[in-house]
Amino acid sequence: MSTDSFREMKAMTGPAAEGQPARSGTNAQAPDGGTSPSAGTGTIQPAGRGKKPVRRKGLSERNRPLWMLIPGGLLMFVIIVLPLFLGIYMSALNLDQYSLRKWVSAPFIGVGNFVEALTDSPLLHSVWLSVSYSLIAMIVTLPLGIAAAVATQNRFKGRAVIRSIFLIPYVLPSFVVATVWRTMFQPNGVVDSALGTFGMDAGLWLNGPQTYWTLILVQIWASWPFIYLLALSGLQSVDHEVHEASALDGALWWNKLRYVIFPYLKGPLALAFLIGMLHHINNFTLPFVLFGVPAPADVEVLPILTYVTSFQSFRFGLSAAMAFVSLVLIAIPLFIYLCAVKLDDAETPGGKK
Repeated sequence: MSTDSFREMKAMTGPAAEGQPARSGTNAQAPDGGTSPSAGTGTIQPAGRGKKPVRRKGLSERNRPLWMLIPGGLLMFVIIVLPLFLGIYMSALNLDQYSLRKWVSAPFIGVGNFVEALTDSPLLHSVWLSVSYSLIAMIVTLPLGIAAAVATQNRFKGRAVIRSIFLIPYVLPSFVVATVWRTMFQPNGVVDSALGTFGMDAGLWLNGPQTYWTLILVQIWASWPFIYLLALSGLQSVDHEVHEASALDGALWWNKLRYVIFPYLKGPLALAFLIGMLHHINNFTLPFVLFGVPAPADVEVLPILTYVTSFQSFRFGLSAAMAFVSLVLIAIPLFIYLCAVKLDDAETPGGKK
């Protein structure tokens, strides 16, 4: 027998020929050319199973690229934070037309401007005027906006035209609205002529005790389309099946409004009420153009008082203190609303607690 025949018979009678895997204390060659370590274990390990898969790093709470917020953060610091601290610093100075040139070295009086604003100035009266006229305007505009939204929700011929007409007061700038109404409220103007046909003598609209109601009337006309838009968006979220179910149950229109439509409008109307109040309290253009400066005492709202104190009386430190009080006044309802929204989100299933 030749040497080659002997080697072939030995390979056929070895352990591999009997269907048993070959055991070795060294690394076995993997089919893909790699090695599969089996150091003395007597088992074969598939190639690649010992390697851990490489996972890509995803965005989590700890490895977010917060450095991308630096440009926006710097912009907010320059536009919001820095002027805020500058105004607070100015409110602690006796800054007027004499010390304005070197305002950094103006006399420091601490909370003196705040004490004077609360005791010796019409600040509290202006705060009362701002809050009261804003509240009355919002109470009137809410039902107007809801009624207009309900009236134009369903399709009918000419609905697009009516919706466009409803938005006219909203798209007009505030100074245009104030200028138009100032012209109409002039003595012997359009309003006096219209009331004169019914034998009514309205009196003075832009001076005297009626100026307070004039401001409320113009504010209602200018702001009710905003309530209309948010109420209309809330109505669009009402499921059509809910309308069909209430119709099949024979619900009257009032019950349908109360139990079907109003629950969907609670969130949009709360947001509209908050934004409207903040806008009215901080509205400067409308009373400034409508009544001029100095405005009558009955419409000297907080923004007008701050402007007069700063740019007519040249009490810049005192006006900065008034502006800070205005900021606190605006922050209170905003903070209450944010807390209510957070509480509502925590009570909702799946919300963060």
